[in-house]
Amino acid sequence: MLYSKEVMDHFTNPRNVGKLEDADGVGEVGNAKCGDIMKIYIKVDNEIISDVKFNTFGCASAIATSSMATEMIKGKPIEEALKLTNKAVVEALNGLPPAKIHCSVLAEEAVKAAVANYYSKNSIEYDKELFGCDGCCGSCKIAGE
Repeated sequence: MLYSKEVMDHFTNPRNVGKLEDADGVGEVGNAKCGDIMKIYIKVDNEIISDVKFNTFGCASAIATSSMATEMIKGKPIEEALKLTNKAVVEALNGLPPAKIHCSVLAEEAVKAAVANYYSKNSIEYDKELFGCDGCCGSCKIAGE
């Protein structure tokens, strides 16, 4: 399996690793099939993601996609973070092997779960359909459900 230079860089030197004790939103997702678990913490100030951290248990692709996703949303308005797609993460990493694309999907879902959790904690109404989860699989924890 050949990884891009960007994937290897984010795997060997991941950005934003850790936990935010005072997080405004936390999103945790997992894939039972491969065993990857991602947890993303966001700090929001004036609707801007001022800080973001992650903890990921998984393969090189899972760690790299978590790292890249956090880099892509840090300093951005929360509404913009919601527009993050797994395709954008893959492109920023200069590709992933086909068998590892699911890692980028988990990264997108973890970001959305953290935003949904922030909205729920702050009694901000939101359309759950925008988050791509109806609770059917139980693999994500949208809004702490």
